[in-house]
Amino acid sequence: MRIAFFGDVVGRSGREILSSRLKNIRDNLNLDFVCINGENSAGGFGINEKVANELFDAGADCITLGNHEWDQRENLTLIERETRMLRACNYPPLTQPPGRGAQLFNVGGFNILVVSVMGRLYMDSLDCPYSALEREISACPLKDAADCIIVDVHAEATGEKQGIGHFLDGRVSLVVGTHTHVPTADQRILEHGTGYITDLGMCGDYDSVLGMNKEISVRRQSVRLPFMRHEPATGRGMACGVYAEIDNKTGLCTRIEPIRFGTGLVETIPAI
Repeated sequence: MRIAFFGDVVGRSGREILSSRLKNIRDNLNLDFVCINGENSAGGFGINEKVANELFDAGADCITLGNHEWDQRENLTLIERETRMLRACNYPPLTQPPGRGAQLFNVGGFNILVVSVMGRLYMDSLDCPYSALEREISACPLKDAADCIIVDVHAEATGEKQGIGHFLDGRVSLVVGTHTHVPTADQRILEHGTGYITDLGMCGDYDSVLGMNKEISVRRQSVRLPFMRHEPATGRGMACGVYAEIDNKTGLCTRIEPIRFGTGLVETIPAI
């Protein structure tokens, strides 16, 4: 199987670069499955039905979310209806959030499980991500109920993402980090065969501060007064993520490389 996972889509710039090029990239790389983190895709904060459909039309098979997943109130009902969109799996039991934190997709006769989880360090604290992941993976283990398992770790701390990667090593196909919007250069296959990267980066305007208007961001940081609301940068976008090849027999990763296209960083497309 050939998989691509793209990082947090920030506003219109992120959506436009995916809409303009993802289908061509998908064809050229012969991708079987595409995931996109869409938690900043609607005006930089959350997601709504119009934007979700735009990302699906662009070529996404699954959209994961994160700490902004409830910023757009309509997502409280949308996520119940849209099974291709995932919120975090580690909410406390009493929360009973709508939607689902894991979903099994059937693609070309293969079962692909996607799981979304949020970290706890320096973020709004949810339940233990390790316990939640253990529950989800045990319920649908690799090469038993799932042929491929992809985990999105939406977290602030790099150490927490790496810890979760090693915790899942050999039991899932691919672990990707999202949330910090800056692509890391540590894509690799871990000791027991799981593909891993600490952060995919974002899909958006890189002439910005994490996808937000740089003048507003600098002003807010330097003056320390919320004189203006953050808003997404609107320049030309770049899509950042990873390309991974998964062995159909073992469900483990045999290749992982960065994939970046658009304007802002050095473009890199894996050779097939």
